[in-house]
Amino acid sequence: MPLESKRCTTKVDFCSGRAKRKIRVMSQAGVYLHIPFCRSRCSYCDFAVSIYQTELAEKYVDALCLEVQNSNSQIQNQKIEIDTIYFGGGTPSLLFPNQIEKILKTVNEKFAVAVDAEITMEMNPATLTLDKAQEFRALGVNRASFGAQTFDDRELKKLGRRHSADDVRKTIDLLRQSDFQNVSFDLIAGLPGQTLPDWERNLDEALKLRPEHLSLYLLEIHEGTPLAQHIREGKQPQPDEDLSTEMYELMVAKTAQAGYVQYEISNFCLPGFESRHNSKYWTLDTVFGFGCSAHSFDGLKTRWANERETNLYIQMIETVGTAALEPEKIDFASEFAFLGLRLMRGIDLLEYQKRFGVNLLEKYSTDLERFFDAQLLQINGNKLQLTTTGALFSNEVFAVFV
Repeated sequence: MPLESKRCTTKVDFCSGRAKRKIRVMSQAGVYLHIPFCRSRCSYCDFAVSIYQTELAEKYVDALCLEVQNSNSQIQNQKIEIDTIYFGGGTPSLLFPNQIEKILKTVNEKFAVAVDAEITMEMNPATLTLDKAQEFRALGVNRASFGAQTFDDRELKKLGRRHSADDVRKTIDLLRQSDFQNVSFDLIAGLPGQTLPDWERNLDEALKLRPEHLSLYLLEIHEGTPLAQHIREGKQPQPDEDLSTEMYELMVAKTAQAGYVQYEISNFCLPGFESRHNSKYWTLDTVFGFGCSAHSFDGLKTRWANERETNLYIQMIETVGTAALEPEKIDFASEFAFLGLRLMRGIDLLEYQKRFGVNLLEKYSTDLERFFDAQLLQINGNKLQLTTTGALFSNEVFAVFV
């Protein structure tokens, strides 16, 4: 089918119907939509992704919309309002605008969507054109997020990325031309062979572009990825933990100097531009996930995930109407503690005790004491918070609550 016939050529107001009706909102929730397609797999990636094929993408979009339509009665409760929608992946920007339009229409038919909903789409630099960016914006997508990862073309090649550093700069320009006023991108520190001056140049380049939001991660090596195998075989060097510590401290200092707020361990933003959707995961708010490998949480005790493999997901939706696997009951009090500590504002100890009927400091007193002694945790007023050093060793702290 010609590209022109797949384009959305008119501005669509998805909030013209039920979303503008006055409803008694008891709670707000998010919707996550997983689009698994990529042009190729990056060497460090362990996400559920598939190589893009036009016919497969068409079948997948149909299945995704059918899953939304078939979703359970809990979603039909009009006292739940959707205030964030997130297209993640994979590379959602590989889809045609008319496919994104179809998905958004389906979501709006199923849910009561807030007029001011944050609608995020992940858009890889090598997949975005000005026409596409403008059409996505016209469909109501108002936040763009993409993986820059590094401004060093040699490092990009090692990671298996298909874009160049110049593509990142061009992408920011395309998004600004398309009236995107909320742009986020990722950088990875601690890449094999990366030096502290290399990382500082990356930070300087990023801050020069002045995105509203930055996700700055320390590299994690996931077993089963090509990068893990390369390191095991000695083809690439093992990341240096001491150097990673210096890189983390540098990014905290430089972002603060540039006026960014660190609101989560790895996330920084200009004031007022926190990711509303991602914050739902850290505060254990309700999120309904659709698509292969998507996770959902009912905001109470139950989490469930979809089938991970793309073709099997499609088959399950077509035959039984759902791809959900066995639900998992969680310890809400424990998860609230360690996820809440990811946020730099920390946990309100009085609120925690009121909510769960237990004093957090007393319950975990033995373990927490050693973290206070090691200056990984601090109490600020009635808030329990990670220190900057604690953020670096957060997994050790979180293990207490798991």
